Amino acid sequence: MLNVFTLANGRLFQEEIESPGALANVRPVWVDLEAPTPEEKTWIAERFGVTIPEDVVDDDLEESARFYEEDNGELHIRSDFLIDDDETRRNVRVAFILHNKVLFSIHGEDLPVFRLLRLRARRIPALIEDAKDVLLKLYDADAEYSADALEGIYDNLEKVSARVLKEEVNDQAAGQALAAIAREEDLNGRIRRNVMDTRRALSFMMRSRMLNAEQFEEARQILRDIDSLDSHTAFLFDKINFLMDATVGFININQNKIIKIFSVASVALLPPTLIASIYGMNFQAMPELNWRFGYPFAIGLMLVSIISPFWYFNRKGWLK
Repeated sequence: MLNVFTLANGRLFQEEIESPGALANVRPVWVDLEAPTPEEKTWIAERFGVTIPEDVVDDDLEESARFYEEDNGELHIRSDFLIDDDETRRNVRVAFILHNKVLFSIHGEDLPVFRLLRLRARRIPALIEDAKDVLLKLYDADAEYSADALEGIYDNLEKVSARVLKEEVNDQAAGQALAAIAREEDLNGRIRRNVMDTRRALSFMMRSRMLNAEQFEEARQILRDIDSLDSHTAFLFDKINFLMDATVGFININQNKIIKIFSVASVALLPPTLIASIYGMNFQAMPELNWRFGYPFAIGLMLVSIISPFWYFNRKGWLK
């Protein structure tokens, strides 16, 4: 999908492009390619002279290949953007190419941050003045989106905390709590990775001296926002570890209760087993074998030997 955006009266407008001829008649500030086809890549190459390689959004690129500047001044940046939805949480790689005052973005799927910027740029006048502003606003929106995702983690962990710490937790509830904690830990890690990647991209832009004074200050402000997010992610990791340990502790307590039941039962059954073993021996010189009340006496003795340990354990509070 090929989305072309132009500036008019300080606002960003989207142009519909269905043919190479329509592309030739616009002067965009931002060209967004979502899962571009080979035909669309050819249009871009013919109109703007920008070659989009096949591996432009590969995840296995080294850092030196993700941030670099060509001899002709063309800037290449590859950054990760967060998607936080109910089905899957993931980081999506986006490639940016800044060529002749036009920003080209290439990615495999639609991103919430891109939708947010398009909405703001249409409504807020003078928000964007050039292609570098588009890139900075995308990173600013990405930091804001990460902050919103962190707030969601706070809320979800509070719910888990209420279940784990205020209720008697059985194994099923503990399993559900562990699954919820694991999901939030995964998202927190993705946010940490996302803001770290954004910090590297902004630092590269500042070092490349491509920004004017106002844009440079805006980049510094975004970096300060990212620094504040780092402390939040660190706190959440500690909270997640605490809840994980507490939940596992409740599981161990429940398992110990089961083990205690078997231990008490085995100890209580040892005396009657011993009595049965004694009177089960096959010796002739055993007077109780010929005794009329020998059998009921042995049964009664076995019952007493069972009841006595349970009574003693209960008195000591070991059965609670």
